[in-house]
Amino acid sequence: MKLQGKIAVVTGGSRGIGFATCKKLASEGATVIITDICDSETAAPAIKELEEMGATAKFYQSNVADFAAATETVNAIVEEFGGIDILVNNAGITRDKLMLKMEESDFDSVISVNLKGTYNMIKATYKQFMKRRYGRIISLASVVGITGNAGQTNYSASKAGIIGLTKSVAKELGARNVTVNAVAPGYIATDMTDVLSDKAKAAIEAGIPMKRRGTPEDVANTICFLASDDASYITGEVIKIDGGLAM
Repeated sequence: MKLQGKIAVVTGGSRGIGFATCKKLASEGATVIITDICDSETAAPAIKELEEMGATAKFYQSNVADFAAATETVNAIVEEFGGIDILVNNAGITRDKLMLKMEESDFDSVISVNLKGTYNMIKATYKQFMKRRYGRIISLASVVGITGNAGQTNYSASKAGIIGLTKSVAKELGARNVTVNAVAPGYIATDMTDVLSDKAKAAIEAGIPMKRRGTPEDVANTICFLASDDASYITGEVIKIDGGLAM
């Protein structure tokens, strides 16, 4: 139980990679707090499953793109649980279009949730991490934040921004025993990728050396490692979880 007694916050944690991460953290003993834009009824099955695992779990409805809401949520969590040990910035959206057809709103909404949302949550937790002289911040980037991808200029820019944000905050908080890292998933089997046609899925898998999609659990396992003391001397890193796609 490597995370026994730790308080973990996972944004967008009610489904997909976020929920897989919640389950993995809970399995290692962490108290898990899910924040998501959905309502409590939608998040209820996730909370129930975590509780059935024997974990302490709670849901807060919050929009990470709203600075005031993010700050209010963090303050409420700190007041109730005494502090936050682990922050997983998982919340994200896509609005994929070629640049020619991409509206300003498509670009702004993705940057607002993915990049600004990550900033908002780090900003809201920053002082308490400094005071506690301990913390683990793990943010979800993407291989397309490293390589770029046609039709995803907004998403790629947001994820590249998260990489820069991660490295900068790691340099700021390192002396306070706070590690700040990012993971960069590749083609993972989630709701986001399930909308692709079978032909598109097959084409992507053909370009992956391991010849398969990753699972949310593949990503969750790496996040859990970075959240543990096994990774206490790793900071400012971006770990690709992509089956070799972006080698």
